[in-house]
Amino acid sequence: MAIDLKDVKYQVAIANRILAELGLATGVTASLGHASWRVPNQPDTFVVKGRGYEIDALAMMKPEDMVVCDLDGFKIDGPPGSTQCREVKMHSCVYKSRPDVMSVTHIHPRYTILMSVLEATLVPMCQEGIQLVRNPLPVYPHVKTVWSEEEGQEVAKLLGNSPAILLKGHGATTVGNRLEESVMRMLHLEEQAKMNYLAYSVAGANHPHIPDEHIDEMTNRTPFRELPHFREEVKSAGKLEGGVWDYYSLKVSQDL
Repeated sequence: MAIDLKDVKYQVAIANRILAELGLATGVTASLGHASWRVPNQPDTFVVKGRGYEIDALAMMKPEDMVVCDLDGFKIDGPPGSTQCREVKMHSCVYKSRPDVMSVTHIHPRYTILMSVLEATLVPMCQEGIQLVRNPLPVYPHVKTVWSEEEGQEVAKLLGNSPAILLKGHGATTVGNRLEESVMRMLHLEEQAKMNYLAYSVAGANHPHIPDEHIDEMTNRTPFRELPHFREEVKSAGKLEGGVWDYYSLKVSQDL
């Protein structure tokens, strides 16, 4: 089913509100960060939270506040008086270098930032986001915001085929093949960073973590859908995934 621009703006506004609702853009970071979505039927454009609003906070974003940009980072549509987000080049350069990416999320998660400054590699500490940190994530070794084409290209190059990149002392950027995926990856990244920090504080930099063989046990086995006691029930069941996203989408959309 085709998705029109109006629907894209609505979903991007919801995504930005979810980031705030999840605690990833509150307090001193209430106006910092942005989620974007490549327009499905216009892949050379994307919708993103902008700047220049009367009250600029992710928790208050509405569909009509969203800005449309091209892959060079130029604004091609948006409310009067608004601009692109300041780090629009991070989005545009990733979209140009990764045709597979449909969504980009950048935010300033506290534990993720803390671990990047400590220069501690994030390692698997819980199920949520375990594959995200199974291998060391790339790190952009600068605290500065990403404003220029050159800086955006550097981030995109360091990101490579990874699902996420850490920005030292600044934040993180996650990507996905849909809006939900990039936002949920950010939530999972921050959860892993928090667990890493707690372990780091208790047991030091070389604290224990979940080993590869235990991660393999999660994936190299018969899918639960194919087990005898689930097989028939799954055929007639409703939606079995996405509960967190659906719950917060409903919660933040009450006034839209």
